[in-house]
This record gives sequence, C-alpha cells and structure tokens, in this order.
Amino acid sequence: MLRLAAFAVTSALAAAAAGPLPPLPLGRLLATPDRLTIAMADTGNRHLDREYRLECDPVGGDHPQAEGACARLDQLARQGKDPFAPISKRQICTMQHGGPATARITGTWHGHKVDATFRRTNGCEISRWNELEPLLPSGRS
Repeated sequence: MLRLAAFAVTSALAAAAAGPLPPLPLGRLLATPDRLTIAMADTGNRHLDREYRLECDPVGGDHPQAEGACARLDQLARQGKDPFAPISKRQICTMQHGGPATARITGTWHGHKVDATFRRTNGCEISRWNELEPLLPSGRS
C-alpha cells in the first residue's frame, strides 16, 4: 500500500514537472463530419443517374471522384465561396439551356446544413453547376 502511494506521488510530480498537456482539438472532434448526398437525375447517362455519398476529412463514400470533389470543395472554401449558395434573384442570366440534368445535394459541410438544387436551365445555373465539377459530373458534351 505504501509503495502504491509513493508511486502515485512520484507519477503526479513527474506529470507536473513535464508541464501542462496541449489542448485537445475539441472543435474538430465535436464538429459534424462533412457528409453529402448527391442525387443525380436526367443526365443522359443512366450510370450517373443515381445517388452518391461523399465524405470529406477523411475522404470516403461511393462518389466516383471523391478525392477530387473534396479537394474542389476545400478550394472553394479557401476562396471564401459558398458552393451551395443559390443564384441571386437579381442576377442577369443568359437564356440558354444546358439540358434537363438536375442534382440535389443534402447533408452537412463545414458544420452547415446543405440542401441545394442544381439545374442547367440558364447561363447562371450552368456556370454554378460547372463550378462544382467534379462534385457534379461535367455537363459538357
């Protein structure tokens, strides 16, 4: 019993002499993981018309270009852009049609809930879609 008490005191003194432990990165440990679901429809490619899962930090899911998609989202974040923001109603857009493809992205990214729909119905929406490649497949022929 005396040995156990001496060991406890010695251990406590050694720990105190080593200094305080660095703080734990609780912010990242408690943060909601980046997880997105991408539902594709009417792309003209039956292999693309399905639902994909994407996880970032660490990269995972069944998205066919998961690493590139996460890298693109990180790049947009470093540029201060919200990749899921809708087009402003005040934005003037060219009247062109990029096809019937649609994508709905839901989940969590950088701690924020995501529920965004993408279409290729005018120049602004086509540009918004293209900005997210390879998260969304290329709409170019």
